[in-house]
Formats: sequence, C-alpha cells, structure tokens
Amino acid sequence: MAERYLEETNFELARAIGRPRTVLDVGCGRGLNGQIAHHKGAHVVGIEQWKPSAEAARARLDEVIEADIEHDDSARTLGDRRFDLILFGDVLEHTRDPLEVMQRFLPFLEDGGHVIVSLPNVAAWTVRLGLLAGNFEYAQNGILDETHLRFFTRATTERLVERAGLELLWVGLNPLLARSALRVVRGVLLGNDGAEDPAAIRNNPLYQAYLRWLRPAEGVAASVAPGLLSFQTVAIARRVPAPRKLSLTVGMISMNEENAVGGVIDDIKKHAPDAEILLVDSSSDRTPRVAEERGARVVRQVPPRGYGPAMDRLLYEAKTDVIVTMDCDGTYPADHILEFHQLIENGADLVNGTRTRRRPAAMPLANYIANRVFARTAEVIHGIPTTDVHSGMRAYRTSMLRGVDVDPNGPALPVELLVIPARQGYRIVEVDLPYFERIGTTTLHRFDSTKWTFKRLLRPHVGRRVRRERVKVM
Repeated sequence: MAERYLEETNFELARAIGRPRTVLDVGCGRGLNGQIAHHKGAHVVGIEQWKPSAEAARARLDEVIEADIEHDDSARTLGDRRFDLILFGDVLEHTRDPLEVMQRFLPFLEDGGHVIVSLPNVAAWTVRLGLLAGNFEYAQNGILDETHLRFFTRATTERLVERAGLELLWVGLNPLLARSALRVVRGVLLGNDGAEDPAAIRNNPLYQAYLRWLRPAEGVAASVAPGLLSFQTVAIARRVPAPRKLSLTVGMISMNEENAVGGVIDDIKKHAPDAEILLVDSSSDRTPRVAEERGARVVRQVPPRGYGPAMDRLLYEAKTDVIVTMDCDGTYPADHILEFHQLIENGADLVNGTRTRRRPAAMPLANYIANRVFARTAEVIHGIPTTDVHSGMRAYRTSMLRGVDVDPNGPALPVELLVIPARQGYRIVEVDLPYFERIGTTTLHRFDSTKWTFKRLLRPHVGRRVRRERVKVM
C-alpha cells in the first residue's frame, strides 16, 4: 500500500494558475496544487474529505475545510465568499457526477473568474495498447487508478467544462512519455528508500534535472498528438463577464516626470473624472508630490527596480474592474481613455492602442521600423495580427490579469502582456492612436529593449496560437 499515493506536481496546472487573489481548491488532497497559488500571494481555501490529506494540506494552505464535495453541505460551509479561481485538480474523476460537483461550487466564482480542470486522459497510448492486448487493469495510481469512477478523453473534458456553462479559453496537457516508465523510474531513483514518502520522486535531484532539460521537449512532442500522448488534460475556462458598469483606474509609471505629470493628470481628470489615478513612482524629483497634490494615489518603488517590476506592481495594485495604462510624459491622448473603457464594458478583455499602423511624425524612423519588425515577428510566431507590441496605452480587464502570469524582470513587459492574453484566448481589440512628442528626456535604452523584446517573443508561452477572430482591429 506504500505506493498508493504519489505526490506529483501538475506542471500544466501550475503554469495556468495566473495571479489570483483568492482560490478555492476543491478536493485539495494534500494541498500541492493550492500551495502553488499560495506562493503567488493568493489566499487559498481547500476542501478535503479524507482527514490525513486535510491535515497535510493545512501546512500548505491558508484554510482547509473537511467536507464531502459530493454533498451540498460542503458548499454551504463557504457562506457568501467569492473566489478569483476554482481548482478541480484531478478530483472530478473520483466523483459519481462530475458536472454536479462543478455546478455546486461555480456560484462561488467571481464575475470573470477562472476555473482549472485537470483530468486523466483515458485515451492515452498506454491504455490503448492495453486494450488492443485485451487488458484493462486497475492500478494503485495513474490513469487507471482503482479509485476512479469516471473516465475522460480530451474531447469529453472540454465538453464537461462547456456543459458547466463556462467559456473554454485554452487546453493544455501533461505528457505521457517518460512517465509511462514510472515504475521503472521509481525503482531506479529510489530503490527501497523513500517508498513511503509520497514526495520522494519529486524531490529527487535526477528528477529535477529531467524537469529542467527533458520535460519541455516532451511537452512539445505531446502537443503534436495530445489525445494520444498526454497523461492529463488541463482545461482553463472562465465565467463569462456579465455586461455591467465597470470601475476604472488610470495607471502610470513615473520616474522624474515633474514637468509633465501635473498636466497629464489634469488632462485625465478632464476626460475621465470618475477614474482613480494611480502612479507607481521611482522618482528622485518632485513627481510624487505633484501627483498627490493633483489627487493621484502614489505607490513608491524606491530604489528603482526597472520598468518591468514597476508595471507588474501597477497592474496588480489596481482594485477596479478595468485599468487603463498610459505614459505620464504626454505622448498618449487622454481623450481616448473612456473609449478604451467602453470597449472593455462591451466585451473586450484587452484594448491595445497602436501607434504604428502608419508612422507618426513624433516617432523616429528607426523606432518605427523596429516596432513594425517586432509586430511582424509576433504575427509569424504567435499568430497575433497586431502592428504594435510595445504600446504604452492599453486597457485591461483586471479579472483577465488575474488569470495570466508574466515575467516582470527586464524591459519590454508590454510584449508579454499582449502575447500571453492573445495565446490564451482572450478577446483583444486594437485601436489606432495618435502619438505625440514626449515632454522631458527619454529613459528608453534601445539595446536592452530590443534584446528583451525578442527574448519575450521567442519564449515558449503557454496557451495556443491565437485564433484570428480573437483580435479585432478597429
């Protein structure tokens, strides 16, 4: 019985978690999945029936409720709480009615909130070969775990999510290549040592080396025939945001902009009087004082950590439904803020203001050519029909931002903030913008920006190549 429980990291689920504030982990087991969200700063509540697992989860999660997820009482224990993300991580296959279990907990999902469902793939090549040989034998773990009551393919996983009334965004997988030799691997790595430790393989240095060097290639190979080569199907979906009036923040990053920031804030208040104005500021001059005197909320980031970390903080400091980002050097028109806001209210998740469908007079020729090259690269690699991956004026639905995760290190973060949502199935609208001469001295470092732009464009982002109808050009 020592091998009954094998503690494995669900890597595709981990990559899909995003940056939620609150998480409900349904059937949390020992809390391994929820712990990933906890480490990202989320408050995680787990529900688990089996007492030994619940006790282990309490060391990893913020709160664990001991309850049977197949009974209505488990939902009643949550009261009126709401969550940005609900995890169903390899639990629904253990239930008599997976759809009923999902529908029991979906009322606790925020508007626009996300759901991740992970299920074993019964159509994997190992099971198919077994059936050809006339074998369908249950095991102590894996796809044919003897505690599984229901079996799913990639297609039936997608249908389950859609029958629950969710919008399916994208579908990932965990490969079944090296893992098909798990029994052999376990014997080689552990022998008789660690046989009773569920995390023994996960913590083994050789296994860690495999994760770093071989598993990424496995994932690429499995994506060629996911129905055949995947061990688990991981579906990422959300509650479709309801049409309603959305609160607004206008956010800017500032560094020594005392000559421009006052006028920019006045212009924002003129065109969007009900918006909160938020600055993440790393200045050594009077910029923060001028901004606060004009009514802005200022978050100081000193010493400066660079553009990426500042933008990351700006996006996740916003408490409203929508955040419109712009520069505070006068290069972007404040009279477009409410247009961007309205487009989000009408169903877009991201509005990208493009400056470079035609060359603006205020932009140097070299900058214009570089931006068009970047945009063309994004289209070739990721299928995104854009003309501006570096726009400093965008509108983001904040519930969408909680569903994606970006690397804040280094310049060129706007590239990932466009590429990742596009790959993951969100609705993007692109709008032409005028572009004006900046007030003050530029802080752009062209070499670093170019290097990081290509680094971000060439990174193997999660999700799928964007469907062209997801990106609408206006």
